[in-house]
Amino acid sequence: MISTKEIMEKYGLPYSTVNHYTIIGLLTVEARRRNVRLYDEANVEEKLTRIMRLKDKGYPLHLIKKELQKA
Repeated sequence: MISTKEIMEKYGLPYSTVNHYTIIGLLTVEARRRNVRLYDEANVEEKLTRIMRLKDKGYPLHLIKKELQKA
């Protein structure tokens, strides 16, 4: 499991981006410990890789979400 803070550090993303991706359903919270959201690390890595690849191709987030749901 990986926390929001660890995602920020490992992938160089700001908190607002991780939070936004969670709110719109691109990243899924697997568990909570106190006030800390925990994500499946392998899932986060796979999704962020795909998100970045699609963003580089010019896809907007609503289409990226549809692409991620296909898999």
